[in-house]
Parts: sequence; C-alpha cells; structure tokens
Amino acid sequence: MTTAGLEHTTVPADTGEVTLLIARRVEPGHEAAFELWAKGILDTAAGFPGHLGYGLFRSSGGDAPWFLIHRFRDAEACRAWQESPERAAWFADCQGHHHTEIARRELTGMETWFAEPGSTRPAPPRWKMTISATLAIYPISVLGSLFLVPCLTALPLLLSSAVVACVFNVLMTYVAMPAVSRLLRGWLTP
Repeated sequence: MTTAGLEHTTVPADTGEVTLLIARRVEPGHEAAFELWAKGILDTAAGFPGHLGYGLFRSSGGDAPWFLIHRFRDAEACRAWQESPERAAWFADCQGHHHTEIARRELTGMETWFAEPGSTRPAPPRWKMTISATLAIYPISVLGSLFLVPCLTALPLLLSSAVVACVFNVLMTYVAMPAVSRLLRGWLTP
C-alpha cells in the first residue's frame, strides 16, 4: 500500500458531523480481497463511539476508484478512529491487497450538501455556500410562514418551533439544497 500522489484536503474543524471520504484505487484481479478488507475496516469503525454510519461504493470500472465513507458525530470522534490501534491493525494487515489511497476529504457542516458523489473536488468557498443556502432557505421560509406556521398556532411555542425546524431541515436536505447545488454547479465549482 502506498500513498504516492495522495491528495489530502482537510476542512477546518467544526463541532458538527464529519464525513470522511476516501478514494482507493484497486489493481485489477484484487477486487475481492480489497472488498473483504474494506468491509472489515468499515465494520470495525462502526463500533467506535460517535460513528454514525458508513458506505462502500465499488469502482465503476477501469481505473475508477472505490470509495469508503465514514460519518462521525464530530471531529473528535473522527480523530479517535483515525488514531486508533484498531485502524492501525487493519492497515498493518493490508499488504498484498494491491490498493492505493488516491484521495481523502473531511467534510463538515454545509460542505456535505455540496459534495458531489464520486468526486474528491474541494468544497466551494464558504461565502458561496452561504449564498446558496440562503437561496435555498428563502422560499422554504416564505412558504412555511404562509402555510405551515398558521396551522401550528394552537401548539405550544416549543412544539411548533420543533415542527418548523424538522420540516425546514428535511426540505433543505432533500429538496432545496440538492436543487440549488445542481442549478448553481457551474458557479459553485467552476
């Protein structure tokens, strides 16, 4: 295993969730051994406090990389995994699997909304993410004020605020941000 040509982009520490995206190139004929190793390391990481989930995406073929994704509660949980003896043991036992790490990114906060699947391109500047998020939340806020908030007036303030926050969060994550990031893709990452 080598890290030659490794691109390492680390986003500044954040108190929120951290998504770790790792791209690895696997030599032809060694895919099965790599997949067993990758599943083992992902399952081991899943047992760590603060680990929120993972994914393994197979290569689309040819020279395309495989992607391993970890989600952590915060930067400290991510760091605990990265510096753990369990992780070190998996890497000490990966010789002969013929895979090379070619890129690694740590995404925090809003950056995960702008990360393209299968891409290791850096996130856009924060000021562009802020403008994009504002464009996404504005129509949700207007429509929520017109249609949702009037339906919640009979509820206690804390409960109605929780409903609004939940609805806004779901709409931002699954509807508005994907649409805005698609529409502004050329401007966000020229």
